[in-house]
Amino acid sequence: MQNVFPASVKAALWSFDTDRMDVEQHRERIITNVLNMGTHDALLWLFKTYPRERIAEVVAHPRPGEWNKRSLNYWSLVFDIEPKYTTRF
Repeated sequence: MQNVFPASVKAALWSFDTDRMDVEQHRERIITNVLNMGTHDALLWLFKTYPRERIAEVVAHPRPGEWNKRSLNYWSLVFDIEPKYTTRF
C-alpha cells in the first residue's frame, strides 16, 4: 500500500524517494526519521498514521547509528522505555 506523504513528512525523509515508499513496509524508517527530524506537523501525521505501541517499538529497538542521541533520549522518556541496542553487522 503506497501512500502520499505530506510535505512535512517528506522533509524528514529527504534522502529517500517517498513516491516509492510504503507506509507499512518502510514503517521503521519513517518513524525513525520523523522522530529524529520531523516538524510538529510531521509528528501529528505520524501519531495519526501509526498506533502509539508501534512507534514505541521503534524507539525501544533503535537502529544503530541512525538516531540522534538527544532525540532518542527524549522519545525514550516520552514512552517511558529503555532502548535495547543491537550491534550493526
